[in-house]
Amino acid sequence: MASDGFLDSEDEGGDDALLALAIAGSGTGIWDRDIRSGVIHYSRAWKAMLGYAEDEITNRIEDSYTRVHPDDLQMVKARIEAHLLNHTPMYEVEHRLRCKDGRYKWVLSRGKVALRDANGNALRMAGVTTDITDTVALSEKLRQSAELLTSLTDEIPGVVYQYSETPDGRKCFPYASAGIADIFGTTPQRAADSAASVEAAIHPDDFDSYRASLALSASTLERWHLEFRVVLPVFGERWCQGDARPHRLPDGGTLWYGFIADITERKHIEAALRDAASTDFLTGLPNRRHFMARMEQELARVQRDGRVRNTVMMFDLDHFKLINDLHGHAAGDEVLKHFARMLHQELRKVDAAGRIGGEEFAVVLAGADTEHAQAFAERVRGRLAALPVRVGVHTINVTVSVGVAAMRPLDLSINSSLSRADTALYHAKELGRNRIEMAPE
Repeated sequence: MASDGFLDSEDEGGDDALLALAIAGSGTGIWDRDIRSGVIHYSRAWKAMLGYAEDEITNRIEDSYTRVHPDDLQMVKARIEAHLLNHTPMYEVEHRLRCKDGRYKWVLSRGKVALRDANGNALRMAGVTTDITDTVALSEKLRQSAELLTSLTDEIPGVVYQYSETPDGRKCFPYASAGIADIFGTTPQRAADSAASVEAAIHPDDFDSYRASLALSASTLERWHLEFRVVLPVFGERWCQGDARPHRLPDGGTLWYGFIADITERKHIEAALRDAASTDFLTGLPNRRHFMARMEQELARVQRDGRVRNTVMMFDLDHFKLINDLHGHAAGDEVLKHFARMLHQELRKVDAAGRIGGEEFAVVLAGADTEHAQAFAERVRGRLAALPVRVGVHTINVTVSVGVAAMRPLDLSINSSLSRADTALYHAKELGRNRIEMAPE
């Protein structure tokens, strides 16, 4: 049979010999099988590929099956049978073959029936076997690396991702770690098809800045950085921070590599710190610094438009030191909180109040003249007198003195109106306390 085919070419000169050398150097061997007799011939390169000498392998097909890895044998036989029955255009399979030293090599076997009888029965089949051990090992190494990378990114709180925008406007996430479910409430598969499920989760008030920031990053290829909110059915409103590096693609599109983290807790902490920096810890009212900043804003309004009427009031709890001395500082704290709640209940949204000192409080009424301010102060004074503070078994009657002054367009600073209100407050205390005094207009 070998005299009819190309297997003898390894021993011949000329072009056939060169071809045989090229095939041998490629890690490929040739085989030629007579279907009816069960005889199969192997080229020298085929035998050498498995470490065998020329005379160390039989030419029986049943012997060839003993070299196939047991786990691959049924698959190999099934693929051969399918092609012999003409169910497939060719025979092709990756499997393992045992070498002379007992080790297994991964090979790719390809073959085709070269001759059939009049009834279509296969008579002769020829093909090649290529050593792909290194390729399979590299593929396995890459697979393991990809699995490791996926496992690592899936364990990171947040989402590691690629984001793509094509020139025709198609947007998607070619890769997204499992954390996309926590951040945007979608799956990597849905995000890979389209970015729509991600964009649907972005807070409506932040969507325009989200799209604008990406457009700017795409045009300048500068790093994308944005803090934005998402709204999820289960978790509600959450804060996210996105960071990514854009790259221009050959087709003119843009591909970002980035990371998006949930920063909701950080935002809550920041808000708490802002509140702590601007709020009096005992009463919950704005502290002196924050209240003064608000007064600066209101004075600026009066100075811009002389028709604006703003009024400042100073409140001082009467005989507060005596309350501390008789009932203790804890009772004094309860009195301060009681008055702060009462004051806050009388404020409109446009007004502001603050604790200025120990028992001193200030209020600025926006858009209100001194007449309205006097009515406001009278309501607070009356309610406080009518609602004593109860601390344990003790009932503490509390009164307050008030000084009222209008802001003026010619005031050089907020200290001007505060000073006038403070002077009016001093007069109220001189005149017997538990009363309201107005500064001159």
